[in-house]
Amino acid sequence: MRAVLALLVLGFLSGPTFAADEAARSQARATVERQIEAFRKDDAATAYAQAAPAIQNMFPSADTFIAMVRSGYKPVYRARRFSIDRIEDAGEDSLALGVTLQDEDGVDWVALYSLEKQSDGEWRINGCKLVKAPGSAA
Repeated sequence: MRAVLALLVLGFLSGPTFAADEAARSQARATVERQIEAFRKDDAATAYAQAAPAIQNMFPSADTFIAMVRSGYKPVYRARRFSIDRIEDAGEDSLALGVTLQDEDGVDWVALYSLEKQSDGEWRINGCKLVKAPGSAA
């Protein structure tokens, strides 16, 4: 009986932690999706709002931010399609998301997004590394 009770208590205690982890992953996923969809619609304000304060400090307006994305991250800016393939812990209050994208010309890309949890509980993007997918030719 004690063993069953111990298993129930252990299951109860670990349940909310797992749910919180899944909630955080879901929120981080939504942040990246929101930004990519905003780029597709030329909604600079919404795309900029998904960026972490450190990124916003480097690009002090939505217009300067979206101009940088247009020139340096065109596959993200105009993704024909995209999918978030993995989400991994990257430290305390940090997540990394692996995203596959296809640009307007049909070339496949891989993006690694880094996100950090803000003091208000929101997840914001603090970096994106973009590389052509292995085997892709442009």
